[in-house]
Amino acid sequence: MACASLYYREMGEGPKPYRVSPLRRAINALVRPLARLGLTGPRTYLLTVPGRKTGRPWSTPVSMVKEGGERWLVAPYGDRNWVKNARAAGRVELRRGRRRERLAVDELSPEEAVPVLRRYYELGRVTRPFFDVRLDSPHDAWLAEAPRHPVFRLIPGG
Repeated sequence: MACASLYYREMGEGPKPYRVSPLRRAINALVRPLARLGLTGPRTYLLTVPGRKTGRPWSTPVSMVKEGGERWLVAPYGDRNWVKNARAAGRVELRRGRRRERLAVDELSPEEAVPVLRRYYELGRVTRPFFDVRLDSPHDAWLAEAPRHPVFRLIPGG
């Protein structure tokens, strides 16, 4: 069976490349303080993680997936700096309004990530163009797509 990404490329489609445009910077600059105050959507948090080289804290808005008492962070744009920093630190801080929580992170294997990615895709229409699958794509296509979108399990007590 052909991979979904091969199908989309043959059809002249494919995932949209992520670029930190001036508009994206402006949106993040607006969402960051709103998340800090707890005034964003129910899935949006402010993630803070120490820089892997400097140790300086970096913050960015993220969307969380919650299911059955477990929580995950998905990197819809791939290996961004927050992903690399979270891997290096093994922990993150999430903030929403006055609530602040330190958590350990555990990166999922592609097989483990597939159901979380499907749920994220279902919930987050804004980031769908950055995926090379559709909600109805077969499991193998999602499995091939999973390495492009790291998923972290959040573990209390980080």
